[in-house]
Amino acid sequence: MAESVYKVIELIGTSTESWEKAAAAAVMQASQTLRDLRVAEVVELDMRLDEGKILSYRAKVRISFKYHGAEAWWEDTKL
Repeated sequence: MAESVYKVIELIGTSTESWEKAAAAAVMQASQTLRDLRVAEVVELDMRLDEGKILSYRAKVRISFKYHGAEAWWEDTKL
């Protein structure tokens, strides 16, 4: 098996419905601009509150993707 290198980024997804949908939003957004996503790890969950009511769920997600070198990574992003 060839050796590989992976880059890890952190994103925070939000949802008014659930932490699961918040995490999925972060992964979905990453998949729009990055290729070869490998692992998504939820590292923190919290909520935005207003007068004791939940406004939104937030999930901090670490996402790893295969690193192809600085030039290749920037060429393939769709920013």
